Amino acid sequence: MTRTRPGTLVLLAAIGAVAAFALQGLLAAVGLPKFRPEYTLAVTLVLVGVAALLLALPVRRAVRGAPAHRVDPFYATRVVVLAKASALAGALLGGAGAGLLAELLVRAGAPGADAYLRAGSVLAGGAVLLAAGLIAEHWCTVPKDSDDDPAAASDSGSPPGPGAEAAAG
Repeated sequence: MTRTRPGTLVLLAAIGAVAAFALQGLLAAVGLPKFRPEYTLAVTLVLVGVAALLLALPVRRAVRGAPAHRVDPFYATRVVVLAKASALAGALLGGAGAGLLAELLVRAGAPGADAYLRAGSVLAGGAVLLAAGLIAEHWCTVPKDSDDDPAAASDSGSPPGPGAEAAAG
């Protein structure tokens, strides 16, 4: 699995911001009450980020070479998928929080401070989830081994050993 690319995160944040901004405008145009996120959304995003970090901790210990910490490869795969999903969801929801804040800033009326706090909490919760997902994904990354890289073996100047081709295939 490849690492999460920054361009993907920026694109998702932009999609979230535009969607939230457009949703607020659409709701106002049809006369419905605007979306008002609850504080519990931000708390939930932070808790999911913390959970992703806690689940990635045993994988990090195993990757760093602690012999007492063996991890099931299926567990590690699930954790890295959770970490990647957390990063993507954090970017999308953080962007949505930014879109909600932008809509509040261009609104004709003066919204209360609570509206800014609610939108800001979604933005902050999304940022925490994004950061936690990227950290957990980094913790689940296996370092490159010089034995796995055939270019490193050919650059050393010595020919590969007799069993090198069998091990690589």
